[in-house]
Amino acid sequence: MCDLRRNPDDGPENDKDGKNTMKLLPTLFAAGLLQLAAFAPAEAGSNLNEIKSAGVLKIGTEGTYAPFTFHDASGALVGFDVEIGREVAKRLGVEAEFLEGKWDGLIAGLDANRYDAVINQVGITEERKKKYDFSEPYIASKAVLIVRGDNEEIKGFADLGGKKAAQSLTSNFGKLAEASGAELVGTEGFDQSIQLVLTGRADATINDSLSFLDFKKQKPDANVKIAAEKPDADHSGIIVRKGEPELLDAINKALAEIKADGTYAQISQKYFGADVSK
Repeated sequence: MCDLRRNPDDGPENDKDGKNTMKLLPTLFAAGLLQLAAFAPAEAGSNLNEIKSAGVLKIGTEGTYAPFTFHDASGALVGFDVEIGREVAKRLGVEAEFLEGKWDGLIAGLDANRYDAVINQVGITEERKKKYDFSEPYIASKAVLIVRGDNEEIKGFADLGGKKAAQSLTSNFGKLAEASGAELVGTEGFDQSIQLVLTGRADATINDSLSFLDFKKQKPDANVKIAAEKPDADHSGIIVRKGEPELLDAINKALAEIKADGTYAQISQKYFGADVSK
């Protein structure tokens, strides 16, 4: 990188009229700016115009969180959030490109400009809103306490004190389990959490009511049950970086169109058999 600090030999005392030094300064300054620009982080898809120019909306998602984002028997990425993401991109006039990552680092991918948005049933919280922007809510669910079918000891969240709860460590569910006094057993998502409960390596998991209903639909004989549920619904939204109001407005408009024309209802019925927007 160009060093703009003056060399002692280049001082005015060695440039009798100072003309050479003055002529060099603009050149040196411009060169320095170019060098700094080269090291500035690229902001791929950082606004709506760039996304439309590229023809792609880059979406971060887990790919391991059924029925929201997962791989079917053929290996294709499918799920409720995946279909919502494709519909949003379609209404922006671009293609959806999904980039998969583990939950614990998923939102951080926005900071690294790896993608333009995260669609992964991300709960809208005041803490997250301090750093990121959310779309209008597009899905609602409740936190449920899941235990083995033969577990009669845990009947409510207050019974988690001293128990092991299988959770994604940075999720809202994990924080709720910890606040309830549970010892957390870290997992990569719902499926792994359920398996730890089924095998007795964890006493419980606090997770999403919709994920549980989908799991029981796929495996009705699985030895797990809901012991308790929170009365208030949690809402999730599409999360983007702050400072991109045009993109946020376009996403909200797309979501409104999806609900108005019946597309949302079709996707919702397909995965849950009910309207999950409320």
